[in-house]
Amino acid sequence: MTAPAAEGIATRGFAVSGPEATFEPFEFQRRDVGPKDILIDILYAGICHSDIHQARDEWAEMMPAIYPMVPGHEIVGRVTKVGDEVAKFKEGDIAGIGCFVDSCRVCPSCAHGNEHYCYQGCAFTYNGTEMDRTTPTYGGYSKHYVIDEKYALKVNAEGDLSGVAPLLCAGITTYSPLKRWGVGPGQKVGIVGLGGLGHMAVKLAKAMGAEVTVFSTSPGKESDARTLGADSFILSKDPEAMAAAAGTLNFVLDTVSADHDINPYINALGPFGTFVVVGMPHAPATLHQASLIMGNKTFAGSLIGGFPETQEMLDFCAKHGITSDIELIKPDYIDTAYDRTVKADARYRFVIDMANA
Repeated sequence: MTAPAAEGIATRGFAVSGPEATFEPFEFQRRDVGPKDILIDILYAGICHSDIHQARDEWAEMMPAIYPMVPGHEIVGRVTKVGDEVAKFKEGDIAGIGCFVDSCRVCPSCAHGNEHYCYQGCAFTYNGTEMDRTTPTYGGYSKHYVIDEKYALKVNAEGDLSGVAPLLCAGITTYSPLKRWGVGPGQKVGIVGLGGLGHMAVKLAKAMGAEVTVFSTSPGKESDARTLGADSFILSKDPEAMAAAAGTLNFVLDTVSADHDINPYINALGPFGTFVVVGMPHAPATLHQASLIMGNKTFAGSLIGGFPETQEMLDFCAKHGITSDIELIKPDYIDTAYDRTVKADARYRFVIDMANA
């Protein structure tokens, strides 16, 4: 596949042309590097479950697919060119790109560092458009990205960077609610699901000082949960174990993307506890209001995080030595990785080696 000819920087990525299509090489143009832009040679691109939802147009009612689509919003790469007015980066630096690459910059959300809730709608890293609402955005399953330095993140260049890429979505998606609701020492935290998001939530909650319990439908994940730092493991298909957990937790983070009953996990909260969802199953959940009323509990959702909080998360992870557990793949394995992710057969994030693609 080749995009229509345009001026700019020629690059190559891997795209799907429809909801049932497989990935193919795709040639297209990035914009030229402007005064405030940086050019990033992409080293690693994580595969997020939302990539699968969008590539297969499973969020058609909420976020219709735009084809051809180059997914990828967990990006780490090396800066190879900087604009004349760039102050934050120099050539050779390591930079990251998360879920959005621009916003209106003037609305109340943008002014307070919550660009992902931009009143005009932020520019998503892929399957969207630039703020001109015309120019399509293509994601990180590619060789290069051009981005305004304001929306690029500073990444610690030490160590293996492949496990850093998923922090740009899985990391901030779980860090943001843990931070917002004050998870820390003395709190008992439950993590529902031990996948790409869940395993990051365990690491982050433990680094924040909480006592962590993992809920999973897979008994084989108990060993992994404890290796990641969990203090307890509960098989959520075990009614007796779930009954014993009732009223014991201060905070529960539900990371599961598959359809499931949320009420048993809300019941695990004690009085004034908080239940936050970050996974987006296809079917709406059924909530028993009494689960909230009896105990004055809070039910909330969380998206990702704004630019300042995402940088804070990266700095926190660098300080505590936190990265994602990943399986490094070549681009010809993307379709298989998608299928394995849907089957929960990933330990715990696939990352594409774009430097050697």
